[in-house]
Amino acid sequence: MLATMDEGNTGTAQAPDISQMSFEQALVALEQIVQQLERGDVPLDQSISLYERGEALRAACQQRLDAAQARIEKIVTGADGRPAGTRPLDADG
Repeated sequence: MLATMDEGNTGTAQAPDISQMSFEQALVALEQIVQQLERGDVPLDQSISLYERGEALRAACQQRLDAAQARIEKIVTGADGRPAGTRPLDADG
Protein backbone atom coordinates (compact mmCIF):
# COMPACT_ATOMS: atom_id res chain seq x y z
CA MET A 1 0.00 0.00 0.00
CA LEU A 2 2.81 2.42 0.83
CA ALA A 3 4.44 1.83 -2.56
CA THR A 4 1.17 2.79 -4.26
CA MET A 5 0.94 5.98 -2.25
CA ASP A 6 4.53 6.89 -3.14
CA GLU A 7 3.84 6.33 -6.83
CA GLY A 8 0.76 8.51 -6.56
CA ASN A 9 2.71 11.42 -5.16
CA THR A 10 5.53 11.24 -7.71
CA GLY A 11 3.54 13.05 -10.41
CA THR A 12 3.16 16.30 -8.50
CA ALA A 13 6.17 16.19 -6.16
CA GLN A 14 8.60 17.13 -8.94
CA ALA A 15 6.27 19.56 -10.71
CA PRO A 16 7.51 23.11 -11.29
CA ASP A 17 6.84 25.78 -8.67
CA ILE A 18 3.57 27.47 -9.65
CA SER A 19 4.87 30.93 -8.73
CA GLN A 20 7.63 30.50 -11.33
CA MET A 21 5.23 29.52 -14.12
CA SER A 22 3.81 31.92 -16.68
CA PHE A 23 0.03 32.18 -17.00
CA GLU A 24 0.17 30.07 -20.16
CA GLN A 25 2.31 27.38 -18.52
CA ALA A 26 -0.01 27.21 -15.53
CA LEU A 27 -3.05 26.95 -17.79
CA VAL A 28 -1.50 24.10 -19.81
CA ALA A 29 -0.58 22.27 -16.58
CA LEU A 30 -4.13 22.74 -15.29
CA GLU A 31 -5.60 21.39 -18.54
CA GLN A 32 -3.35 18.32 -18.31
CA ILE A 33 -4.48 17.66 -14.75
CA VAL A 34 -8.14 17.97 -15.75
CA GLN A 35 -7.60 15.47 -18.57
CA GLN A 36 -5.91 13.00 -16.21
CA LEU A 37 -8.72 13.29 -13.66
CA GLU A 38 -11.42 12.99 -16.33
CA ARG A 39 -9.85 9.79 -17.67
CA GLY A 40 -10.09 8.32 -14.18
CA ASP A 41 -7.06 6.09 -14.67
CA VAL A 42 -5.00 7.38 -11.73
CA PRO A 43 -5.02 5.91 -8.21
CA LEU A 44 -7.08 7.68 -5.54
CA ASP A 45 -4.07 9.14 -3.72
CA GLN A 46 -2.65 10.55 -6.93
CA SER A 47 -6.08 11.92 -7.85
CA ILE A 48 -6.19 13.83 -4.58
CA SER A 49 -2.69 15.23 -5.15
CA LEU A 50 -3.59 16.18 -8.71
CA TYR A 51 -6.79 17.86 -7.56
CA GLU A 52 -4.91 19.88 -4.94
CA ARG A 53 -2.31 21.00 -7.49
CA GLY A 54 -5.07 21.79 -9.96
CA GLU A 55 -6.80 24.00 -7.41
CA ALA A 56 -3.52 25.82 -6.73
CA LEU A 57 -2.99 26.31 -10.48
CA ARG A 58 -6.57 27.56 -10.89
CA ALA A 59 -6.10 30.07 -8.07
CA ALA A 60 -2.81 31.29 -9.57
CA CYS A 61 -4.40 31.72 -13.01
CA GLN A 62 -7.37 33.58 -11.49
CA GLN A 63 -5.03 35.87 -9.55
CA ARG A 64 -3.12 36.72 -12.72
CA LEU A 65 -6.34 37.35 -14.64
CA ASP A 66 -7.62 39.63 -11.87
CA ALA A 67 -4.34 41.56 -11.88
CA ALA A 68 -4.48 41.95 -15.67
CA GLN A 69 -8.08 43.15 -15.54
CA ALA A 70 -7.17 45.75 -12.91
CA ARG A 71 -4.57 47.17 -15.32
CA ILE A 72 -6.95 47.46 -18.26
CA GLU A 73 -8.17 50.99 -18.74
CA LYS A 74 -10.96 52.47 -20.77
CA ILE A 75 -10.14 55.39 -23.05
CA VAL A 76 -12.27 58.40 -22.17
CA THR A 77 -13.26 60.81 -24.93
CA GLY A 78 -13.89 64.49 -24.50
CA ALA A 79 -16.84 66.53 -25.82
CA ASP A 80 -15.07 66.88 -29.17
CA GLY A 81 -14.75 63.07 -29.51
CA ARG A 82 -11.00 63.07 -29.09
CA PRO A 83 -9.23 60.97 -26.43
CA ALA A 84 -9.12 62.91 -23.16
CA GLY A 85 -7.56 60.35 -20.83
CA THR A 86 -8.20 56.98 -19.28
CA ARG A 87 -10.09 55.51 -16.33
CA PRO A 88 -10.46 52.00 -14.94
CA LEU A 89 -12.59 49.79 -17.18
CA ASP A 90 -15.20 49.10 -14.49
CA ALA A 91 -15.72 52.78 -13.55
CA ASP A 92 -19.26 54.04 -14.13
CA GLY A 93 -20.15 57.14 -16.07
